[in-house]
Amino acid sequence: MTEALTTKRIMRMWVPLALSWMLMAAEGPLLSAAMARLSNPEINLAAYGGIVWPLALIIEAPIIMLLAASTALSTDWEAYCNLRKFMTTSSIVLTGVHILVAFTPLYDFVVVKMIGAPVEIVEPARWGLMVMVPWTWAIAYRRFQQGAMIRFGHSDAIVVGTGIRLVTDFVLVWIGFRIGNLPGVVVGAGAQALGVTAEAIYSGVRVRAVVVEKLKQVEAKQVWHWGEFAKFYIPLSLTSLLNLIWQPIGSAALSRMPMAIESLAVWPVLSGLVFILRSPAMAFNEVVVALLGERNAAKKLRRVAWGMGSITTLTHLLFMITPLSVLWFAVITGLSPDLVEIGRIGLWIALPIPALNMLLNWFQGALVFEKKTRAIPEAVAIYLVSVSLLLFGGVAWGEVTGLFIGMGALGLAQAAQTLWLWHKGRAVILGMTGEQAETNFV
Repeated sequence: MTEALTTKRIMRMWVPLALSWMLMAAEGPLLSAAMARLSNPEINLAAYGGIVWPLALIIEAPIIMLLAASTALSTDWEAYCNLRKFMTTSSIVLTGVHILVAFTPLYDFVVVKMIGAPVEIVEPARWGLMVMVPWTWAIAYRRFQQGAMIRFGHSDAIVVGTGIRLVTDFVLVWIGFRIGNLPGVVVGAGAQALGVTAEAIYSGVRVRAVVVEKLKQVEAKQVWHWGEFAKFYIPLSLTSLLNLIWQPIGSAALSRMPMAIESLAVWPVLSGLVFILRSPAMAFNEVVVALLGERNAAKKLRRVAWGMGSITTLTHLLFMITPLSVLWFAVITGLSPDLVEIGRIGLWIALPIPALNMLLNWFQGALVFEKKTRAIPEAVAIYLVSVSLLLFGGVAWGEVTGLFIGMGALGLAQAAQTLWLWHKGRAVILGMTGEQAETNFV
């Protein structure tokens, strides 16, 4: 691009992506609010938040980083086609894994023996996981296509796609209410699966103009090598897998700590709010990957990272010190008074998470840009070990509500992960700014 890189231009790329992440983050609370208003809300919320969502995430983990990979590598038609082959093959394999877990005795081994879920939520969660079958393919397809659109400056399309996803969610939730006798976990999981499928279809239609007008017109600058792609992508894939393994570990830990059902019921509501508050940071990774190569980009991107980290923290604090938290937990998501209090305490514990995510995606984006992705799974391994040890300590202690231990473990582990990415990424950033490492926390 010939336009000079300014803060305004960074924000012009980042804001649509951040808005898309915020809209996507609103999906969880929308579904939680629906389940809280259907029959047996605690059971269905616990089944969804403790089993269905964590297992669906961990199955799709290897293809989550397709967005970053497509943004970085969809530079020409040949690269796009090869990435599409990888996306298709991997999504078929992972969908097969999802079917095996949901429809065979493997489910009982994973959920009952490994996770140790409370018996009340085992069968509701099974139905929820069954209706989530389209999820993995839809996530893989839409993230691949979205990466190509971001690469060529069409980040606005991401917001439209997320809007279509939310409208689909809302319509299907409304249908579930009209039917009236469907389990909440089936309504929520079904809406989520079909919502992301609608988003994937839109992404496939919208990317056609990019393919014809941009990708097919760009001359390939280098020959595609699958070995080099594997070297680049496997660390990213491991990052997603390691980053999400903690979800079933967390469910298993919360199931073994005090107030297990209550903690599992509040977890999707609380984590949904925290996800909204930290979602702007999630978009910053792709912005860094797309823009870091431009002149003076490192200093300007660093300034935005610190500024937005401060703003997201202040927003989180505003929720805690005003009636907004009660409005969220009691009115919007419809939790009972005792669950509202648990959620508000958990929100205080989560205070550092939004700023940590902004810095994490700044350092991670710089490493992806330089294709030095090995440090990323290293950081996630540190995160996973930290969160596992803290959760194990909470189970062994056995005196504190599981939700509080879980959210505290999440924050401390993300701090450790961010510090490792800073340690590995500062040389990349300082090399672009020409500054001395001794005088800068980049």
